[in-house]
Amino acid sequence: MDSSRAEDLVNVVDVEATCWAGSPPPGQVGEIIEIGLTVVDLHLGERLARHRILVRPDRSTVSEFCTELTGLTQQEVEQGVTFAEACRLLATEHRAGVRPWASWGDYDRHQFTRQCQATRTPYPFGRRHTNTKAVFTEAYGLRKRPGMAQALEVAGRRLEGRHHRGEDDAWNIAGLVLHLFERGAWPAAAEHPA
Repeated sequence: MDSSRAEDLVNVVDVEATCWAGSPPPGQVGEIIEIGLTVVDLHLGERLARHRILVRPDRSTVSEFCTELTGLTQQEVEQGVTFAEACRLLATEHRAGVRPWASWGDYDRHQFTRQCQATRTPYPFGRRHTNTKAVFTEAYGLRKRPGMAQALEVAGRRLEGRHHRGEDDAWNIAGLVLHLFERGAWPAAAEHPA
């Protein structure tokens, strides 16, 4: 694949993290437990690949609230890889360090930054990140930034899969990325400090 074609590929990422109805229990922090990634080819206008990485939390457990929201259980995530291994997989198998990436809002980017710093894990992504929520809001002239499910409705698209499941959300966000690209609203990926 030549380098100009490689620029057409974007990793769309969505994470799910341990969460609680209120404050975390003493000694626990929100940690990534699922990474959904969909590879988008902007030139072809297609979602090429869909990936899911389950991550075993070190400093928290999956609450009943979290299971209700995401469908993920403690037993399921215990079968996952370590956070460091997940970051290594992103870098080596998914070219996260060189390929532009996008997420819905900045939560995913900030969660990776926080968790990488806390665990002294090398940050797997490059600096070219696009906040799809901000782009969508501007493209549609909305006053408030919508959630992903609301944006799908605005765009006349249906939600595929389960909301708040990283793999499915990444797939749906990727559809919105392609929708924005088709409308001529998708920018060149912005750079952010890692």
